Amino acid sequence: MKIQGLTIKDIQRGLKEKKFSAVELAEKYLGKIKSEDKKIGAFLNISRDLALSQAKEVDDLISKGEEIPLIGGVPMAIKDNILIEGLKCTAGSKILENYKAVFDATCIKKLKKSKVLFLGKTNLDEFAMGSSTENSAFQKTFNPHDLNRVPGGSSGGSAAAVASDECCCALGSDTGGSIRQPASFCGVVGLKPTYGAVSRYGLIAFASSLDQIGPLAKNVEDCEIIFDVIKGKDPLDSTSVESKFPIPNFQLSKLRIGIPKEYFGKGISKEVKVEVEKVIKKIEKEGVKIEEVSLPHTKYAIACYYIIATSEASANLARYDGIKYGLKKIKSDNSVLLDDYLETRNEGFGSEVKRRIMLGTYSLSSGYYDAYYLKAQKAKDLIKKDFEEVFQKVDLIFTPVSPVLPFKMGEKVKDPLEMYLSDILTVSVNLAGLPALSLPCGEVDNLPVGLQIIGRPFRESEIFRAGKIVESLVR
Repeated sequence: MKIQGLTIKDIQRGLKEKKFSAVELAEKYLGKIKSEDKKIGAFLNISRDLALSQAKEVDDLISKGEEIPLIGGVPMAIKDNILIEGLKCTAGSKILENYKAVFDATCIKKLKKSKVLFLGKTNLDEFAMGSSTENSAFQKTFNPHDLNRVPGGSSGGSAAAVASDECCCALGSDTGGSIRQPASFCGVVGLKPTYGAVSRYGLIAFASSLDQIGPLAKNVEDCEIIFDVIKGKDPLDSTSVESKFPIPNFQLSKLRIGIPKEYFGKGISKEVKVEVEKVIKKIEKEGVKIEEVSLPHTKYAIACYYIIATSEASANLARYDGIKYGLKKIKSDNSVLLDDYLETRNEGFGSEVKRRIMLGTYSLSSGYYDAYYLKAQKAKDLIKKDFEEVFQKVDLIFTPVSPVLPFKMGEKVKDPLEMYLSDILTVSVNLAGLPALSLPCGEVDNLPVGLQIIGRPFRESEIFRAGKIVESLVR
């Protein structure tokens, strides 16, 4: 059995026609992880027993002649900040090194109901804070296209696992580009859904007003299939929304694509710009109307994002104090409680997490709240308004995902500001709460380049439709 490039529909067809069993499929993927993952480092933990027991359930249903769900039997990887009951969930941090989840995230409940096979938990930058998956407390993940380069972050483990055929598809989380950027770097498809489209219940929080769970897959169709399973309102997440997700009925000749000039200017590498512009020209030849637009407050997006995200992180990560769960360090027999808190957090958190907690605490502190956090919230509103005005003129927006090609291991990890600028083309989408898709649109020296398709809130179906058109043009 060859698993290279297998899609969800390929697996569904193979199971129904009995070309292979779900157990055989799970064993094949688990074998690939065992033989290949030492050099890639995509997985933190393998859930072999769970995957095989789930596969047996699927085979039993098939043997009884019962219908299985569309993603039944599909081997999937889950980013290790999403809870699966009974499995370790570390968020890539030593402070949660031995923590086992006591309940399922809502998206995991939905996937279990759809009979997915969970192969294991994938590596990430600690608490999803990073753009290269070099900030994990446990291991680095390498780009399957070039093992000297990063896979992107923070969902680098999930993207690398899909790209290397160690799973069919995966879940990640996106706070400022953490699904889209690694999808771009690894040459796979990744969706950051509209804020509220997918429940965040069971996702270890980084920045609650920006975090969103989403799928990574081999193609746009698979991304859409997974999204349709995990979307929807959840009573356990008050920010989740029930939406009708209207089916697009646009014709190519009437489709209007906006190209924001701010996303193609200074700081974008020539190679990336050329590959994205090639796709824009191809879709224009199909009769699509291309229009240059402006998102003038883009220049404030990075500063705005890193104030809001770090402020929320400083509040969310206050719960890790060594009392309720996770690492517990006692400084000495005579230490007071505060000393134990500080010792636990000092040893449990990595340098990037500490940096962001300090930035966020400073931004929220007395005397600085108005100057930083409040001003960032006002800038966020202006960025959102920019998109609203542009979407009165166009249906979708096309941009690059990353300003550069996948960079080398260690190239930016010592320069936080340089690393933060990796997110310059993705953070605005999170600030505005919009959906966006990253899909491969070309290659430079065998390194993937990603196109970002941004849509109106809850118009994921339009993004998928446009993504499939682009996919057909770049094959």
